[in-house]
Amino acid sequence: MKIGFDNNRYLKIQSEHIKERISHFEGKLYLEFGGKLFDDYHASRVLPGFMPDSKLRMLLQLKDEAEVVIVICAEDIERNKKRGDLAIGYDEDVIRLIGKYRDCGLTVSSVVITRYFKAPAVDQFMHRLKKQKLKVYKHYKIEGYPNNIPLIMSQDGYGRNEYIETSRPLVIITAPGPGSGKMATCLSQLYQDSTRGVRSGYAKFETFPVWNLPLNHEVNLAYEAATADLNDVNMIDPFHLSAYGETTVNYNRDVEIFPVLSAIFESIYGESPYKSPTDMGVNMVGYCITDDEVCRDASRQEIIRRYFKACDAVVRETGDDNEVYKIDLLMKKAGISADIRPVVPAALHRAEAEKAPATAIELPDGTIVTGGTTKLLGASSAALLNALKTLAGIPHKTQVISPEAIEPIQKLKIDYLGSRNPALHLDEVLIALSVSAATDENARLAMEQLPKLRHCPVHTSVLLANTDERTFGKLGMDLTCEPMYEIKEMRK
Repeated sequence: MKIGFDNNRYLKIQSEHIKERISHFEGKLYLEFGGKLFDDYHASRVLPGFMPDSKLRMLLQLKDEAEVVIVICAEDIERNKKRGDLAIGYDEDVIRLIGKYRDCGLTVSSVVITRYFKAPAVDQFMHRLKKQKLKVYKHYKIEGYPNNIPLIMSQDGYGRNEYIETSRPLVIITAPGPGSGKMATCLSQLYQDSTRGVRSGYAKFETFPVWNLPLNHEVNLAYEAATADLNDVNMIDPFHLSAYGETTVNYNRDVEIFPVLSAIFESIYGESPYKSPTDMGVNMVGYCITDDEVCRDASRQEIIRRYFKACDAVVRETGDDNEVYKIDLLMKKAGISADIRPVVPAALHRAEAEKAPATAIELPDGTIVTGGTTKLLGASSAALLNALKTLAGIPHKTQVISPEAIEPIQKLKIDYLGSRNPALHLDEVLIALSVSAATDENARLAMEQLPKLRHCPVHTSVLLANTDERTFGKLGMDLTCEPMYEIKEMRK
């Protein structure tokens, strides 16, 4: 993988910039932390060289000065809102995040239930947290929020919320997902601190859009594609342009809310410390890009990936046509089409030639290998084995798993587990390969190539079963699928 981002520089200058922002206030900064603190695979895809845990590693440099407050909305608890990537509820994710942060050495001081109302699921969750010796605070819905500033800035507004006790200069406000109330939690603390004579500060950490890249830079277009379901739109920050004569990029929600934020800041401080939404940010990512074209190309591939993902969701009836239309427009803006992803035409050509599902994988050196559907193997399983043999220098016709090893697995699937598809899925093939590796040198060599598949693009001519999607994900491969189901009659 070509590198376009200096991760070490990022860790250094990002932590230094946050320390510098803390010094602007009286030793207390509430940092609204957007996006994923770890496992940020979107950033690592569009900024090759950015490590998925970079933000966590950066904060670990500040761990003696920082504590984490996790925010979750009561409505999300009651309706069991789930994270799309992990398929777990927001409440379960809070528990998971607490464990993850603590395991990494960060202090989690409390959890805030925003827009609190009394409901069995909400109160049970609070009880569960308290049993783990966690402080839990209630924040309440404010009528007319965020426009009714006189009410918000009163004892019946932010003053009604329970005050979050913190002890460190940097308070990281994070959440399991968007719309949880991170910003409102920060502003509530600013108001309550001011009533206690403390001039605390607020800043926002969002990786995307990158404020000091052009509006239509592919990295920023890829962010729009990633948030197409939220209807986020990148735009020039008009407040920054007016105040400084400098063109910077922000997104619609921050630009729309800034006049309200500015009025709240003026009510707390007497004047706003920020002249624009861009001023509020502390993101240094744009200063760490070392090869612009590498990042542009990676972002083009990410836009295509998001397009296929949106199309697949529509076919599976879990997505919205509007998301597809929006990403299609972004592709046109970037001047790209799906066939610039080499594995797409390769998979489609083989599928058309054989009138059966096919899969294509691009190896690290640019070689494309494909796999077709057989009675023994699904197309993805065949492509995976072909990729491993190519990487190991094993001749294509050499078997690394004997049919005699596959047939008992098929018998188990059909006769005992009730499956109607005898072809082996990816996880089943990998198990068979690992068993064969105990006695077969070629199988062992093939197994040893698995780490080389990380980041490799793969495309399938049909939608995959969930088990195959998950296995590609566990291998770290970059999967896209044509938005259509397999027609069983096409099988050999």
